[in-house]
Amino acid sequence: MESRPLYLGPRLKRLRRELGLTQAVMAEDLAISPSYIALLERNQRPLTADLLLRLAKAYKLDVSELAADERDDYARRLSDVLKDPIFAEIDLPALEVADVATSYPGITEAMLRLHTAYMREQQALAGLRGGASTEADPLAEARRFVAQRRNYFPALDSKAEALAEEIEKLGGLQEGGLAEYLRSQGLRVRLMPAEIMMDALRRYDRHAEQLLIDEALGPQARRWQMALHIAYTALRSEIAAMVRGASFSSETAAQLVRRALAAYGAAALIMPYDRFARAVEARAYDIEALSGQFGASFEQVAHRLTTLNRPGQERVPFFFIRVDAAGNVSKRLDGAGFPFAAHGGGCPLWTLHDCFRRPGEVLTQWLELPNGERFFSVAHSVTSGGGAHGKPAVRRAIALGCTAEHAPKLIYARGEQPAATPIGVTCRLCNRATCTARAEPPLGREILPDDYRKTPEPFVFAES
Repeated sequence: MESRPLYLGPRLKRLRRELGLTQAVMAEDLAISPSYIALLERNQRPLTADLLLRLAKAYKLDVSELAADERDDYARRLSDVLKDPIFAEIDLPALEVADVATSYPGITEAMLRLHTAYMREQQALAGLRGGASTEADPLAEARRFVAQRRNYFPALDSKAEALAEEIEKLGGLQEGGLAEYLRSQGLRVRLMPAEIMMDALRRYDRHAEQLLIDEALGPQARRWQMALHIAYTALRSEIAAMVRGASFSSETAAQLVRRALAAYGAAALIMPYDRFARAVEARAYDIEALSGQFGASFEQVAHRLTTLNRPGQERVPFFFIRVDAAGNVSKRLDGAGFPFAAHGGGCPLWTLHDCFRRPGEVLTQWLELPNGERFFSVAHSVTSGGGAHGKPAVRRAIALGCTAEHAPKLIYARGEQPAATPIGVTCRLCNRATCTARAEPPLGREILPDDYRKTPEPFVFAES
């Protein structure tokens, strides 16, 4: 029986973009014309066996994975989607559905993504109406994975320490030493302009065996990108074993964990556990001084401080949070029992939010929650992006904190202790009656009328 012609346009296009190649470059690699690449990507030409072999050889890919025919799977998935009651009144013959999936895989993929997004929104709305969500939150899953292990992964620390010793012999853990290590692994590091990088900060060119890094990045950022690549390659088996050993409800959750573990490995490489822990004690947790000593950013050092949980060598347990100017949380780690809000914004009285109007300053603060718990917080603004005209920088704020009992170990908390700022987890869960910064009334409290008496507070509520 004659095999069907192989149309893999969308897959070929995805592969080219993942490799960071233009159509012209891929055409040169495969010894064909750029116009032929365009025809292949639009499914106007089938992928021949000879071309399939050239692709596999040029980019070191598995032929069986490349040749796998997605059409039957696409047709089945599209057919399942079209059974949704929302399409009930539309005549959709099975033959037409199969024809769309076969001839227009790009349109099919777009339809599948739209329906997935639609279903997630419907489930979220149902959860809001019913008081609970019916779908797992990938970000929450990833955070739980890290929290359950106290943000400490001994296998990564051990392997990273051994790698650090190896790299030290090649020139140290700064940019030059990392580049030399990569060179010893057969990988050339090149700084390239934006038009070559195609909107990427770091790109691994498997064909030419080179690591391309945006030349607009500063020394710390370049070094971090090299360390990340080393983590993704040299620590691949350790990371894969951890991800396989957990049960995630979605591929997104698994990818978030994989990314977090790679970042952990990169930090462990440039700030090896034993050396970093000793420096932390010697410098009394001075983040700026540690940043200079290890050539890492303020945020990288603050994040690394949350990982020092090796049994018998533990340091101060910290919580960590990163927010943008709108209050969105993009990173959160809790090793100090701080009751982060699951929903809604944080407390505006926390100096974490002052970082946006006082960029570059280290802001310290004693905090007291409504139940009397006290914490010490160190906040600072961090910036990413920018570096060229038309590329705006993004400023965020981070806070590192610990319980009051551990605060004296920090250089920031020494000296006279000022009064603690009374804050809440979030307005809806805070019952402080005299807060003028309140945005919403607390849950379960009756609001009193202000017909005859208006106080400075936005809401006045009954005693009980």
